[in-house]
Amino acid sequence: MKIVSVVEEMKHISRSLHVENKSIGFVPTMGALHDGHLSLIKEAAKYNDYVVVSIFINPIQFDEKKDLLAYPADILRDLEIAKKIGVSVVFKPTVNEMYPSGFCTFVDTEGLPQNLCGSNRSGHFKGVSTVVVKLFNIVKPEIAYFGEKDFQQAVIVTRLVKDLGMDVKIAVLPTVRADDGLALSSRNVRLSGLERGDALCLFEAIKNAKMLVASGVTDATSIKKSCLRIINAKKSVKKVDYVSVVNRDTLLDVPFIDESALLAMAIWVGETRLIDNCSFAECIV
Repeated sequence: MKIVSVVEEMKHISRSLHVENKSIGFVPTMGALHDGHLSLIKEAAKYNDYVVVSIFINPIQFDEKKDLLAYPADILRDLEIAKKIGVSVVFKPTVNEMYPSGFCTFVDTEGLPQNLCGSNRSGHFKGVSTVVVKLFNIVKPEIAYFGEKDFQQAVIVTRLVKDLGMDVKIAVLPTVRADDGLALSSRNVRLSGLERGDALCLFEAIKNAKMLVASGVTDATSIKKSCLRIINAKKSVKKVDYVSVVNRDTLLDVPFIDESALLAMAIWVGETRLIDNCSFAECIV
């Protein structure tokens, strides 16, 4: 496994692989690798000759410095995991390498970032879009892999690739969960025992919402109120950023549940922000 920290070296490797007609599957991460990341890496290995994983905690997508400073980081552990699973190249640039002195170009989208996480995290998706475009231009993958847990991110990345005519396919894979249903996240390690138990309210809300829809409930307000009752009953939940029912393509709120509807939630459990979502397509009667 090669470990690369310099942009020009990574670009040279990518060019060399393409000359050899070798395909690159790319998994962008911020480190703290877990089974959700590993599912993306395994999928990339199935369909590509080489797998590149980036590990870069992108500072410009954090709206609060304390969240950036608290983000879990263990590069030695991440490198060991990547090597064991068969990653070809780990690209782990420094902040200065990605954003050198004088950097002043950013990528933004209109509309899609305004709802859900974007409504509470000013500039977050501008930072995400900028780093994703940079990484795609450096790694030049045939396919890039993202998880469905970060659904809004996946929608925005898919749109910017389409709008900018970028020559990369976006693959979005299902959310990976722990045995008890909690969506895997690098931030989960920050939860105390009590908080870890209370964080299951997101999965409980999802199960209850699906049950209601399967029983014939289609009013989005009723679904949201039901979710909020479950979430607000937990002592460790300090804040609810949003509980929304949106169209999965436009990310705009919808009044009724249909096959295109998505339940999306973001809450603070203690000092940790967690997100989750689910589609209702399989529940429609």
